[in-house]
Amino acid sequence: MAQFQFPVEMITSRFSDRFNSMRSTSVSSRFANLKPISEFLDIKRLSKPADFGEIQSRVNYNLSYFSSNYAAVFVMLSIYSLLTNPILLFVIILVTGGMYGIGKLEGRDLDVGFFRATTSQLYTTLLIIAVPLGLWASPLATALWLIGATGVTVLGHASFMEKPIENAFSEEAV
Repeated sequence: MAQFQFPVEMITSRFSDRFNSMRSTSVSSRFANLKPISEFLDIKRLSKPADFGEIQSRVNYNLSYFSSNYAAVFVMLSIYSLLTNPILLFVIILVTGGMYGIGKLEGRDLDVGFFRATTSQLYTTLLIIAVPLGLWASPLATALWLIGATGVTVLGHASFMEKPIENAFSEEAV
C-alpha cells in the first residue's frame, strides 16, 4: 500500500506572503480599510459555487479583499467567547491585575500591617491560584471553539460570496 504524503510546503508557501503582510501592518491601518457592512453582507452576491476551483478562486479573492472585515469577525467572536465563559474572563483579569499590581511594587515587599510578602511569594501565590482556575475555565476548549467558529464563518462567507462583476471579467483570457 502506497503512503500518502501531505504537501505541507505547498500550503504554507501560499499563505506565508499573506501572513507576513499581516504582521507588518499596524492595528489602526488593519481596521482602516474595513469594507462597508452593506458590501460585506451583500445578499445579492451570495451563490452556490459550481465546483472546487470556483471555491478556491473565491476564497483567494475574498480573503484578501475582506481581510479587515474577517479580522473584525475574529475580534467579535473572541469577545463573545470571553463573555460566555466568565470564569476564563475572571482568570484573565486576575492574572493581568495581579501581574500589574506586583509590577507596581517595583521589587519591594508588600507590607500590609502585620503581613509581609516578597514579590517571589506574590508571584507564587498568583500562580497557585491562577493555574487551577485556568484549567477549570477550559481555555483550550474556548480557543478551539474560537478557531472553529472563525474558520466556518470566514471560509463560509469567502466561498459563497461572488467576486464583483468587474473582477470576474478581468480574469478571463482574451
